[in-house]
Amino acid sequence: MSAQRNNVGIVVAGLLLGILMASMDNTIVATAMGTIVGELGGLDKFVWVTSAYMVAEMAGMPIFGKLSDMYGRKKFFIFGILMFMLGSILCGTATSIVQLSIYRAVQGIGGGALVPIAFTIMFDAVPAESRGKLGGLFGAVFGLSSIFGPLLGAYITEYIHWEWIFYINLPLGLIAFVMIAFFYKESVQHSKQKIDWGGAVALVGAVVCLMFALELGGKNYAWDSGVILSLFGGFAVLVIAFILIERVVNEPIIKFSMFKDRLYWSSNAIAMFSGAAFVTASVYIPIYIQGVFGGKSTDSGLVLLPMMVGSVVTATMGGALMMKTTFRSLMIPTLALLTVGNILLTTLGVESHRYTVVIFMILVGLGIGASFSVLSNAAIFSFPPNERGTASATLNFLRSLGMTIGITVFGIIQSHTMMNQFASLFSADEKSQLPKEVNLSDPRAILAPELRKHIPQEILDKITSGLSYSITHTFAWAIIPSALALFFAFFMGRRKLSEMEHADYTPSSH
Repeated sequence: MSAQRNNVGIVVAGLLLGILMASMDNTIVATAMGTIVGELGGLDKFVWVTSAYMVAEMAGMPIFGKLSDMYGRKKFFIFGILMFMLGSILCGTATSIVQLSIYRAVQGIGGGALVPIAFTIMFDAVPAESRGKLGGLFGAVFGLSSIFGPLLGAYITEYIHWEWIFYINLPLGLIAFVMIAFFYKESVQHSKQKIDWGGAVALVGAVVCLMFALELGGKNYAWDSGVILSLFGGFAVLVIAFILIERVVNEPIIKFSMFKDRLYWSSNAIAMFSGAAFVTASVYIPIYIQGVFGGKSTDSGLVLLPMMVGSVVTATMGGALMMKTTFRSLMIPTLALLTVGNILLTTLGVESHRYTVVIFMILVGLGIGASFSVLSNAAIFSFPPNERGTASATLNFLRSLGMTIGITVFGIIQSHTMMNQFASLFSADEKSQLPKEVNLSDPRAILAPELRKHIPQEILDKITSGLSYSITHTFAWAIIPSALALFFAFFMGRRKLSEMEHADYTPSSH
């Protein structure tokens, strides 16, 4: 029995390493992008480095989730590790931005398998009484990756070389591979079914069209241009095609019948809307702090530290309390904190104290943390082992979709508000006094400390004021998804994890 427990511990450690790699990847790359573009060139294409990863990861999640239900978790989790490691090796050898973007897509395919399948293996491999505690641990890893990703990325880029932000995945991946390949033994029977290729093609095509439209719109092309409208049109057509295909095939990638379960559909709705609200705070709090208080962008990991610590606290607490209380009782108070935190963020201004911002960030962190651990367990709760991969993957897909749409929509709101503010605050004469390197349409460009030194103080005050107002205005809009997440939490019912304690546990690791 002790050997079995030891093996479960090794398996869980391997799963946590896999999640850490996949969830940290975008944050660790973001801080190095300036250096990478400086060396490889391709400033006009650098957005694809992030987009390629996200497109591949999002499109892969529901597909790999379904495949893991049909053919087993272990082989697809190992496939995810190997693809992620291969992509990391290739990224380190890239000699152009285009090459790097293609290699990042290879990484994304691996990430699309790692995240949803890790939660499903954990649910399969451990008894119900341990799932809550481990779910909290898995959720905490998401929060920690947001802290250490930017810090590690900045350190490696400054003191070693940017290639090592990719090569660092190799030892982590190798350890995770050994832990899962040699210590995880599946005993759950999986039924081999026909793969839904039509649904897979439609889903991937829809995600690609949406991501390209969101990334290119307002930057490379006007929102009402033929290219962007065609991409949105393609997205709509492919979504309709996907829904029609999924309704008629025997083994759909996403089973719409699963959404008849109240706990399942409410968990997915909460994940999507809370993701949109949280990512807004994650993106714009560092810009606000840098713009109002000054500082370097490489400190972004430290800036978000209070929020991430808060998220780790409630992720861990939510996991520990799942056996004792209902999913709904955990989500309602924490999502209320998320909503209150977003409301308080709208009160910030150029005169706000740094400690005030820290308190508000802690509230937002406490508000989002439980969703990382509780929702993953709630989504899988109602389904037998042969449907859990699909259930977990759909939740992670919708969370990522909510975050992606949130970044884009709130980015448009912030940019539009900021430009209106600058138009009303600056006279033509004042604009002429700005250094030629200053681009008022790019908030990050006007935050560089070395550039701000050359801007007259009275003009800098107006820039700070306009930037601050645009960000707090964006926080006001972010109240909507956080309030919707809270609203849907009331529909979760009265189920709790302990109800599954003896229902379906079959040790799958020994």
